[in-house]
Amino acid sequence: MAATSFTIALSVFITDKKDRLHISFAAFCLAVCVAEMALFSQELTPHAFWIDVRQIGILAMAPPAVWFFLHLTGSRSYLIQGSVAFTAALSAAGIMLKFSLFGQGLYFPLLASTYVLVVLAVCYGALLWHVKKLPPGPDKRRLKYLLIACAIAAVLCAAAGWGNLVWDFPPVTGLVLSALLYFTLLVVAYPQLSALHDYFARALIIFVSTLTGAFIFYTVAFFFSPRGLSFTSVLMASFLIVISVTPVRIILKRIFSFFYPDSKDVFTSLYEFDEKLEREKTSLLAEMAPVFAHEIRNPLGSIKGAAQYLASESHTDEHKKLLSVIIEETNRLNTVVSRFLDYARPFRADIQPRDINAVIRRAISVIAANRLATGIAITEELNEGLPAVKIDEQQFVQVIINIALNAIEAMPDGGTLTFLTQKIETDVSAAVEIVIGDTGMGIGAAGLKNIFKPFYTTKDRGVGLGLAICQKIIKEHGGSIRARSQPGQGSVFYIRLNTGG
Repeated sequence: MAATSFTIALSVFITDKKDRLHISFAAFCLAVCVAEMALFSQELTPHAFWIDVRQIGILAMAPPAVWFFLHLTGSRSYLIQGSVAFTAALSAAGIMLKFSLFGQGLYFPLLASTYVLVVLAVCYGALLWHVKKLPPGPDKRRLKYLLIACAIAAVLCAAAGWGNLVWDFPPVTGLVLSALLYFTLLVVAYPQLSALHDYFARALIIFVSTLTGAFIFYTVAFFFSPRGLSFTSVLMASFLIVISVTPVRIILKRIFSFFYPDSKDVFTSLYEFDEKLEREKTSLLAEMAPVFAHEIRNPLGSIKGAAQYLASESHTDEHKKLLSVIIEETNRLNTVVSRFLDYARPFRADIQPRDINAVIRRAISVIAANRLATGIAITEELNEGLPAVKIDEQQFVQVIINIALNAIEAMPDGGTLTFLTQKIETDVSAAVEIVIGDTGMGIGAAGLKNIFKPFYTTKDRGVGLGLAICQKIIKEHGGSIRARSQPGQGSVFYIRLNTGG
């Protein structure tokens, strides 16, 4: 418990989150650390000094606890600024009383613990009062989760204490309180986590990592010391190691960066090298693409100009036919370069809240005017009242047109092109889904795995960058795209965009 509270306090101090809320929480954790460290030292070397330090640590918990809950509730509860000074005065008086004749009695430790428990109960009530007055929203949800976690921890600790009186119950109080402190850290330091599944996901990762560490420790220790291993102690040690990795890594990174400023890659995980290399390749591609396009387009322009001049001076049909092939292939290669440039250039967009149905209708008007759409029936199933999505309208019109033109080319004998929009509720927020379907030739299982890869195409004269560009644009908007298809039955593309609401 002492090591966990110290690690949490340290993780707050070494980050950039140093406002009064975080500092007050770190101060509370340090007070817990002092009290628990004294208890641990008292068990190792029984001495009156450690008893005094523990009592001081317990009394010191009250002021930072009130200070923390005061900032957590934003001064919108019955806690006031004077509450911190009042509890600080009471704690100081208690410490002075500790060294008086009355403080040497057997009842003083009980009075000190009762005082802190009463202060924590008052703080819990203040938070409950504050949450009840909050309007529905992310802040209310995450503070409600903290209230529930505190109540569960109190029940578990009480059950463990009662179990110790009745039978030899494993000492899990320290583990429960450590988990509560870590959960509080998540609530305080990461207000963007407002969905319950976000906390469950992180708790599950910590839980699985802790159990894995305990299992490895038991497996190794079994061959050397098969007896005398406490399960809760090993579990607590594993939990401490898991939550200490990040703070220790940050400290080491700052030390190494100071003495060895060029050794930044030392702290890159071996498993992250692939992602790092991928980002570097993307950045290099973005830098090289304009140069690449310029160096190719200049010769292409010369070749095309020369071919056009020769075609105008030629008097034989055979020569004109050959020169027209040169001109046509030059145009196609120029198109390939342009598409490659579109794929490689950095994402720049005019992001604004848009009505996705209006964007789709604009794209449909362009598609319907295309000569390729002859014989294609276009149907719309656009649900009204959808929330706005933050997108670049021009880019998304291009995305829809690209997917639709691919669908039209897959229906050479005619067919139906369907556009559908719908709202999807997720645990985090609402999302809008765009569905574009056709009744064309479909795509095989092997092709379906590769359709979003750059330069993959099944067309004789295709470039293979259309869907890759579409996927890149959608990902840059924080969305996702997937496809489903069966040969002979058509294809369906699903685009999902978060609304943030």
